[in-house]
Amino acid sequence: MTVAVTDLKKIASEFNDREEERRVVVCAGTACVANGALPLIDALVKNITQSGLKVRVEAHEEGKHDLRVSKSGCHGFCQMGPLVTILPENILYTRVKAADAGEIVEKTLIKGEIIDRLLFVEPATGKHAKGSDEITFYKRQTRTVLKECGHICPEDISEYIAHGGYEGARLAIAKMKPETVCEEILHSGLRGRGGGGFPTGKKWQLTLVHKNPKKYVICNADEGDPGAFMDRSVMEGNPHSVIEGMMIAARAIEANEGVVYCRAEYPLAVKRMRKAIEDARKIGILGTKIFGTDFEFDVNVMEGAGAFVCGEETALIASVEGKRGMPTPKPPFPAESGLFGKPTVINNVETLACVPLIMRNGAKWFRDQGTEKSPGTKTFALTGHVANTGLIEVPFGTTLREIIFNIGGGITDDRGRPMPDGFKAVQIGGPSGGCLTSEHLDLPVDFDSLKDKGAMVGSGGLVVMNNTTCMVSVARFFMQFTQNESCGKCVLCREGTRQMLSMLDDIMRGDADASTLVNLEKLARAVAKGSLCGLGKTAPSPILSTLRYFRHEYEAHVFQKKCPAGQCKALARPEINPELCKGCTLCAKKCPVGAIKGEVRKPHVIDAEKCIKCGACAAACNFNAITGV
Repeated sequence: MTVAVTDLKKIASEFNDREEERRVVVCAGTACVANGALPLIDALVKNITQSGLKVRVEAHEEGKHDLRVSKSGCHGFCQMGPLVTILPENILYTRVKAADAGEIVEKTLIKGEIIDRLLFVEPATGKHAKGSDEITFYKRQTRTVLKECGHICPEDISEYIAHGGYEGARLAIAKMKPETVCEEILHSGLRGRGGGGFPTGKKWQLTLVHKNPKKYVICNADEGDPGAFMDRSVMEGNPHSVIEGMMIAARAIEANEGVVYCRAEYPLAVKRMRKAIEDARKIGILGTKIFGTDFEFDVNVMEGAGAFVCGEETALIASVEGKRGMPTPKPPFPAESGLFGKPTVINNVETLACVPLIMRNGAKWFRDQGTEKSPGTKTFALTGHVANTGLIEVPFGTTLREIIFNIGGGITDDRGRPMPDGFKAVQIGGPSGGCLTSEHLDLPVDFDSLKDKGAMVGSGGLVVMNNTTCMVSVARFFMQFTQNESCGKCVLCREGTRQMLSMLDDIMRGDADASTLVNLEKLARAVAKGSLCGLGKTAPSPILSTLRYFRHEYEAHVFQKKCPAGQCKALARPEINPELCKGCTLCAKKCPVGAIKGEVRKPHVIDAEKCIKCGACAAACNFNAITGV
């Protein structure tokens, strides 16, 4: 089937004609689904129907209804889900359960009343926020790539088109030459959002010059960083934006086939991407004679087996070809010899989702956001000791202070209680990134400024840590991850990560000496310099950055045999806080080696030489007076 140029407007018009003004949008991203979003939708539909209102659930249902209940992708405020938005009033209810459906229908949909207990309460002011435009978490963001994820139904291609979808692809395919498309993206300054930051337009130009009747576009959706879920959320919430970005990339390099390489651990993203592809095929947006031209392009989804190294371009290509996912030396680069030896462009999900917006709004519009060398916005997964965790999007150049203390709501302890002066560090860039300190809070976040400080944007993971965190333990956590994920092809990465992990273990056990620190740093720099692929080259970053900014903690572990944060059990010194101890004697009675002495109703003392750190005393204490065991 061939879709004429004007059909996009027709599809949009038909959608708008049947779209109800009243709408209930339920977040159906992975986090909200896990917390009961689907039973909530069923309960809302049931209660609305019982109230006598006519409700539309499926997008294709004909005729006018009183209101529509629809799914959306991730809103970003994951810890507050499931989220329910009521339009046009723009009421946002948080942590909604299926049991709340009847009250929402009766009070809000019928009587027009707001249910205060379901509104978000701003921690700083204690005030209820009616909608997202009153919540600091949202107000301080600039959502472009994520803008539609919390609003449109990801399973309805008509709604995507009604919001301007596929107009950028139509323009590129029907009105522009490949060279012009490349130039437009180059002028926008778009840089790869997967971590490398290479100019996207330049990558496309380098692929276009290699003439071959068969070329490929690959969407790298192998998001493997611990705690990162930016790409997953885009695919779940706005899959057509990724497909449209791939179509524009295909036009730019003259490709005719695309592959979405998505990790199998993202079943919902895979499901919605496949449905979006099938829907696009049905109306002729994918296939042959697209937009009435001779251009043809199709996309398939391949599920990866979960190897972190397959996020690297050449390892990903090997996996798609059915080989073991291992990187290969460059050159040749994929632009010249990629998938099955053909010229190939590989961009990650967020990069491709930016492309339709640039084509629709122009390169200048994109450059007006962000910084001169890092235009546009960037999505981040904000986690750790911070009040508001979730998915955020800010312009490049936004400071870490703005992200952590305004959007994130400030530092918390392990129980989520505020710690106004508790900030210690932020790990940025995933397992291959670096740790930054309070002196970097006013540092603008962009590709170049972070690199100068030993960190990186990476794919966009931000882990905030309070002052109870042991930085040696943090470095070990990420080294353990990269060591496990090393493909083993090159000796420096395979053996170097193993040896670095071993030295970190020695430091945390109290078995290290001065030479350990010297050798650790020397080996880290060697692995970074000599490894074959990006995994090995950046694996030492957490060690090098923590040595740079928290060397005193390493030295305390090595020379004083003490963990300043009190987190390394082997180095912990058992103590009883005399201010908390009531002298109840329970701890002394439970101690199997008689290491605790003291009189009744007076503070007790632990003999560190006798203590075996079994933890029996701490378990018995009702006053949390015992630490270090």
